[in-house]
Amino acid sequence: MKWREILRVAAEAIWKNSVRSVLTMLGVIIGVAAVIVMVAVSAGTEATIQEEITSLGTNLLFVQSSFARGGLGSNPNQGLVFDDAIAIAEQVKGVAGVVVEQNATANVKANGTTLENITILGTTPDFPSVRDIEVAEGRYFNQLELDRKQKVVVLGSSLAEELFGDANPVGEVITVGNVKMTVIGVLAPKGLVGEVDYDARLYMPITVVFQKFTPSNLAKLRGDRVRLIYVEVAPDADPEEVITQIELLLAKRHDVSLDSADFTITTQQDIIATQEATTAAFRSLLAWVAGVSLIVGGIGIMNIMLVSVTERTREIGIRQAIGAMPEDIQMQFLVEALLLSTAGGIIGIALGVGGAYIFGSISDMRTVIVPESIALAFGSAAVVGAFFGYYPATKAAQLDPIEALRYE
Repeated sequence: MKWREILRVAAEAIWKNSVRSVLTMLGVIIGVAAVIVMVAVSAGTEATIQEEITSLGTNLLFVQSSFARGGLGSNPNQGLVFDDAIAIAEQVKGVAGVVVEQNATANVKANGTTLENITILGTTPDFPSVRDIEVAEGRYFNQLELDRKQKVVVLGSSLAEELFGDANPVGEVITVGNVKMTVIGVLAPKGLVGEVDYDARLYMPITVVFQKFTPSNLAKLRGDRVRLIYVEVAPDADPEEVITQIELLLAKRHDVSLDSADFTITTQQDIIATQEATTAAFRSLLAWVAGVSLIVGGIGIMNIMLVSVTERTREIGIRQAIGAMPEDIQMQFLVEALLLSTAGGIIGIALGVGGAYIFGSISDMRTVIVPESIALAFGSAAVVGAFFGYYPATKAAQLDPIEALRYE
């Protein structure tokens, strides 16, 4: 039989039982759509995490506090303090900038407007360059203002608009909690990164935050505690060399060995790699779920093809009587199975792509369509059709022509 004739007969057989054919394709449709949607969700999550990490800045090292093996309290200098950041900036070669952050909240009053529970971020002069943030008006505070604990603030763009409207707030005095402070700058819009709205925050020297908003009785003995220090590596420096210098410096300052260090140092690439490993495991799990759907769809195709062979036994006998070879009969039923699976695959692709876009638009989760997932899903559907259609096609080809003609 010619290929055109085989396709025509297969299409007619499917169309003749259109409702049954659609129900047969449902498993494949669901499986293909599930592959595309699940991979899109996984890829979207991975892209969001990577963007959040890279939005912190470039060439960053994260120095974090951790407990030494001796346990909390085994060393009076355990954990990071603000002076550690100063030491890193002054003594480690290859460092372009160092930033320390301390959060607090307070009510802010200005220009007859009162805003409650505004996030205060105490930080250091290198913050704009390390965190890739621009100053739109005025300036950021400098090292002298940090050292002298001067009461100056920089406003996020949306916070400045809420307090002063379209007026330039630089030089105005605002009340933060019970402290009067002078506005010296306004940051350019940064937007929402992760769950942090950079434009709605108020920025001031971290020394002022330590003194006025998060005072500690132990600070005079141990220094002001910090959880995280951001270190920007210079473009021409070796990150590994910088990490080694920081480890040796902090180990000496804290009087600990590197094996029992009370701090850890990670890079952006380390964090991204960890997140990618997590999302890869999640993606593999989703792939198995979608694969089960495809297998169920393939079993449905095999089942319906076996029924079709039984229903068309006499037709098979007539074809054999007029000269059709067993290979022709086998190919006929195999093509029908492939048509069912590929048609289901095409419908599944349409539903999967559409579903991914809809899911991304109505939910908080980002979705990214991965072209490779479409090719994989469609290829898997074709393979399922060929694999599960082979047995019914072979069974049809092996029917005895005389017995087939006698079949009622």
